[in-house]
Parts: sequence; structure tokens; C-alpha cells
Amino acid sequence: MAKPNYAFAKRQRDLAKKQKKEEKRQRKLEARQEKHPEDAPPPAVDEKPPA
Repeated sequence: MAKPNYAFAKRQRDLAKKQKKEEKRQRKLEARQEKHPEDAPPPAVDEKPPA
């Protein structure tokens, strides 16, 4: 019977974890872009001029 390759298994787990983290980062970035699109003008601020 073949010996288990623990280094390979660890590498695969690390790659899966890294990919999952990157997908989560992309989802958050897309959600932020939908909430505050960069091409839209900034919201107007109603301030009274100093008197």
C-alpha cells in the first residue's frame, strides 16, 4: 500500500482555503461597488455657509 503524501494534502487544503478567501473578497468588493458606484456623482451635502 502506498504511503500517504501529507505535504500534497496540506498544499491542496491551503490552495482551497486561499481560493475560497479570494472568492469571498471578490463578493464583498462587488457588493461594495453596487452600493457605492464610482461613476455616480457624490451625494450633495446640505451645509449652511458660515455667517
